Amino acid sequence: MLPFKLLSHPGFTVDLGAHVFPAQKYRLVRERLLEAGIADHADVVIPRAAGDEDVLRVHTPDYVRKIKAGAFSPAELRLLEVPWSPGLVDGVWLAAGAAIEAGRLARRDGCAIVLGGGFHHAFPDHGEGFCLVHDVAVATGALRAGGDIGRVAVVDLDVHQGNGTAAIFAGDPDTFTVSLHQESNYPAVKPPSSVDVGLPDGTGDEQYLEALEVPLARTIGFQPDLLWYLAGADPYEHDLLGGLALTREGLRERDRRVFAAARSAGIPVAVTLAGGYASNPADTVSIHVGTVLAGAEVHARARDGLSASRH
Repeated sequence: MLPFKLLSHPGFTVDLGAHVFPAQKYRLVRERLLEAGIADHADVVIPRAAGDEDVLRVHTPDYVRKIKAGAFSPAELRLLEVPWSPGLVDGVWLAAGAAIEAGRLARRDGCAIVLGGGFHHAFPDHGEGFCLVHDVAVATGALRAGGDIGRVAVVDLDVHQGNGTAAIFAGDPDTFTVSLHQESNYPAVKPPSSVDVGLPDGTGDEQYLEALEVPLARTIGFQPDLLWYLAGADPYEHDLLGGLALTREGLRERDRRVFAAARSAGIPVAVTLAGGYASNPADTVSIHVGTVLAGAEVHARARDGLSASRH
């Protein structure tokens, strides 16, 4: 049994047709975790969809109306880069609801991982780059409205800069945003995060982990009530939409460092999977499974250490 909960729903897997975004990875990650005995069914929470009132704290009424009706222009759909469908709407509302629940569970257990989500390119009034609704921002607003959290940090380690995150939280003194990304990659326009680290093409494990040190330390120093971790699999060396060169082992060490830094400071972590487009889809699944394993290793060790200290 894992020392924290996973959040998963069949509705995360949306039929996008022939598309570079591997939506089936959400199902495959859950199946791999269960089949390998890393998790059991008691570890998996099936989330409820976010309410419209939650989504409307972040997104404009006109944009939410467009989403619900599929009333997008061809130009808006080109910017979004995924085909509209009722299933897509259901899926992103579920992802936002999962993030809300993950935040609450992380506050209770120290960690929670959504086997999906991380839609960091969504803006209040439009969607971009496969991202329709900003699940982390919606969850932050809902948790704040409920009095669950105040200060929040977002550590975004997707290969692409979190432009929607930066725009939504710009000027918010209670939110600290970090994006460690490939500088020459999408998006072309990168609104400033609290800390942006634009990495050169071909950056490998050692240079990446070194570049992470100071932003991660600054995040911990911010002392948030909750840390959102977007654990993108796309810094991987064989990713179709990335140009960094991390190995699977390097990505696992990246994850371990984020979990360990937060755990040692007593900061709860809620994780979303974000991007991942490996040339071999099985690699993307393995990287996401590795994130769960890294979290389990850190949190189980901390739990066991606490137990030993009581005897």
